[in-house]
Amino acid sequence: MSLSSRVSLSGDETLPERAALPWYVAPLPEKLENLALRYAWLIVAINLAGTAFGFWYYRFQLRATQLVAWPLVPDSPVATLFIGLSLAAYKLDWDADWLHALAFFGTLKLGFWTPFVQLVVNGQGALWWGMYWFLILSHLAMVLEAFVIHRYATFSVPAVALAVAWYAGNDLVDYFLTVLGGPHHTILRAEVVGAAVDHSLAAHDLAAAAAVALTILATFLALATRVKTLETRAAD
Repeated sequence: MSLSSRVSLSGDETLPERAALPWYVAPLPEKLENLALRYAWLIVAINLAGTAFGFWYYRFQLRATQLVAWPLVPDSPVATLFIGLSLAAYKLDWDADWLHALAFFGTLKLGFWTPFVQLVVNGQGALWWGMYWFLILSHLAMVLEAFVIHRYATFSVPAVALAVAWYAGNDLVDYFLTVLGGPHHTILRAEVVGAAVDHSLAAHDLAAAAAVALTILATFLALATRVKTLETRAAD
């Protein structure tokens, strides 16, 4: 299932061994990683609840979107679904590196993209302050989840290729191509003019640039994690 062996921490509990990776691919303290892996089922439940909330949050945009295009719209709920299923696969010892790669890309990308959009592009506006900060902080927590995945994933080249195809494809249909009535990105409050959404505004370009940059960052970090892990194993 992983490039790492498993080590016993207490009783019969075992966790994947932590490779000696550079800080930029494994920035979390080992104790925090271990805590997340021990309580993985709780985190699975939280993420699935977040997925349900996310689909409710997108309900109005989904109603205005063709059913076939629904998977392209609620990016954050899909990302929390990926990480929930990824952690469940880890706990069940299911070899699903493709799912782990999708979860890494999704939690890293949307975990950074949403706070950027809320703080830099949208601003609070008329949104209730509690919801505004909930969106920011809950998405930043997704970034923390992303940096736990290296403990049990291999980030194989085919798995990373699938994740790149999915998220780069999302970038294209979200911001650059008219497909199935798109663009299909999350509606930006900064783009709403009267009762219409104006994609020609600078807000659109800023959100698009952030999305593409984060897809590139996720690709680099996933492949760097694999390379550095293999180098560490070869040196042992």
